[in-house]
Amino acid sequence: MEGSEGLSEQGGRRVGIKEVAAAAGVSWKTVSNVVNDTGRVGDATRSRVEAVIAELGYRPNLAGRQLRRGRTNTLALAVPWVHAPYFSVLAHEMIDVGGDRGYRVLIEETRSSRETELEVARGFDVQAIDGIIFSPLELTPAEVDEVRGSVPLVLLGERADPDPVRERRTDHVSIDNVDAAAQVTAHLLDTGRRRLAFLGAEPPGAGRTGAQRVQGFLDAHTAAGLEADERWVLQCPQFSRPAGAATVESVLPRIDQVDGIVCANDELALGALYALRRNGLRVPEDIAVTGWDNTEDGRFSNPTLTTVAPDLRAIAETAVDRIIAQLENRSVEPVDEVVPHRLLVRESSRA
Repeated sequence: MEGSEGLSEQGGRRVGIKEVAAAAGVSWKTVSNVVNDTGRVGDATRSRVEAVIAELGYRPNLAGRQLRRGRTNTLALAVPWVHAPYFSVLAHEMIDVGGDRGYRVLIEETRSSRETELEVARGFDVQAIDGIIFSPLELTPAEVDEVRGSVPLVLLGERADPDPVRERRTDHVSIDNVDAAAQVTAHLLDTGRRRLAFLGAEPPGAGRTGAQRVQGFLDAHTAAGLEADERWVLQCPQFSRPAGAATVESVLPRIDQVDGIVCANDELALGALYALRRNGLRVPEDIAVTGWDNTEDGRFSNPTLTTVAPDLRAIAETAVDRIIAQLENRSVEPVDEVVPHRLLVRESSRA
């Protein structure tokens, strides 16, 4: 409604755009043009309207104005678990980058629910969000493409696409997981360790992060002229400390068969460190351990944790900029952006 373009409180009553128009002796449309800097308004009329706005304390209804313009300057970030260190730091970076670009970022926790992930991919069925940055666990990129709505969407994470030549509809931002896993595995091989385990594999066909990291682990062995022992490619039900500790505990009777463990994330690695220390094994003297994600706990663990460090700032900047590009229709073709990572060698894997 025209009169609800903006409201303010004055003397206990609400001031609307029509009252401003009446006091300034102009139409409500002229007031709207002044407020929104649209249309043609003479300098004298503009000054008069602005003086009345200041006198009455009138403020535009920003939410209504944004909706009419088709923008709310609000983005959603959907992640599996907000308590996971990687995702909490990622959320911080997204909020920071979004703020720099004039956007508020709201957080949605999907809790690895396929139903919730489908709601996210479809756009939440709301009009108050300009775009969604989405890190799915249960949905494949192809499934997201199939169900996604018209809301600008960017995928995060390293889910493998079972059909890499298919036509894609959705932007994707990730690091090169295969290359990063090969790097950290090669680092352990370069220290003279030859009997390596991988902790954090997922069930066959899952196509998730763990699968790509296992591939890099195997590739590094091949590049070194070695053959990985696939009996030591260990599955984990979750990428968590308890899962890491429990899996290491389960293989303790044969742990002397390996001299290094490549873990799919820092949480698993911290759990592994705990289980090894608890059972009298020294890291890195008896067995080396590496992680992934560069979480803060890894920098303060004992020993400090060697890890793969994704550039989270670059992930956030790239994802937000891709949303903005979609909103402004600057790029109609979806892109697959790969951002940098680093290998940080710390005490847990030194020779």
